[in-house]
Amino acid sequence: MIESTSKVSLKDFDSSVGLDRGASRLKELCWYMVKVTFFLSALPYPSGLKTKLLRFFGAKIGKGVVIKPRVNIHFPWKLEIGDHTWIGEEAFLLNFEKLTIGNNVCISQRSFLCGGNHDYRNPTMPYRNGPIILKDGSWVGACCFIGPNVTVGKDTVITVGSVIVSDLEENRVITKPITSQIKVRWK
Repeated sequence: MIESTSKVSLKDFDSSVGLDRGASRLKELCWYMVKVTFFLSALPYPSGLKTKLLRFFGAKIGKGVVIKPRVNIHFPWKLEIGDHTWIGEEAFLLNFEKLTIGNNVCISQRSFLCGGNHDYRNPTMPYRNGPIILKDGSWVGACCFIGPNVTVGKDTVITVGSVIVSDLEENRVITKPITSQIKVRWK
């Protein structure tokens, strides 16, 4: 066995501290079965059916919401979606805390809205979760990451592949910074 000299002690992590699941284990289990069948499936179940199922589990869902196949929603009872919002294929809504999505919002395919985190400064890595708010008219481009405790302002566009870990003002276009370039020479 390898002896650890790490400052991190995951054996001491307590999953019951810092996370209010918001529902009974039975409700969570039932949701998981529905999620696997109707949401994580590649089959194109109608959005109307999906929104009814989300409402049944406690989500507040507006009219005209489009939910594509393979969308992973963690806790529907901590989800609020406004009118005419689109959620793209393979989006992951890890909403350990409340996730509020406004009207006319587009969450593009494979984006990850992550309301969960851990405090890396503490050896037991306790939860450091937070809500996420996407205000009216915002657009999250494909393959973006949005972390906990983030508010995206009204009519703000986040371009493909961006990582957002702090609040964004309204009426902005956020582009992913280029951190390196590879130049290819053709002969």
